[in-house]
Amino acid sequence: RDGRIDAEPVLVLSNRPDAAGLERAARFGVPATCLDHTHFADREAFDRALARSLADCDAEIIALAGFMRILTPGFIAQFAGRLFNIHPSLLPRHRGLHTHRRVLAAGETWHGASVHFVTEELDAGAVIKQGRIRVRPDDDETSLARRVLQEVELQLYPEVLSWAAAGRLRLEGGRALLDDRAVVLPPIGEN
Repeated sequence: RDGRIDAEPVLVLSNRPDAAGLERAARFGVPATCLDHTHFADREAFDRALARSLADCDAEIIALAGFMRILTPGFIAQFAGRLFNIHPSLLPRHRGLHTHRRVLAAGETWHGASVHFVTEELDAGAVIKQGRIRVRPDDDETSLARRVLQEVELQLYPEVLSWAAAGRLRLEGGRALLDDRAVVLPPIGEN
């Protein structure tokens, strides 16, 4: 809506009927649907239906956000190089769940988020860009999660998706390329 991404959203899809994104999409006139994963015999059947939905609307870029499902290799292969995720950690640190809790438990001084290409290995695809914040002494899991979302994720993801929409990003040989140059991430900082 604000013009940061030169693309037209064609579908918001969730596996949970109560997902806030479905209501938000409806408010903005974006088609939205729920494919409740509990209504499918197995992960493969769900992913086949998911792939059909995305193919039916000619989705060129698939941006995962809060989609807490591990996708099958067949689905990932079908959309390879067009499938993006934002993960609340400075990958490769803290792949998987409970990242904010794990950062605090480890006593780390930096936390943030990473946008990466989705590959078969969970949260291990080529990282495109990261953003970080300092962990404050008074942070708890809730405050840290809120700050990462507001100060990092909501700025980082639109920027990377704008690059994808402009055709500037690609995945080649397991590496993220921006404008045909390998992405090199800066050091995370001391911990």
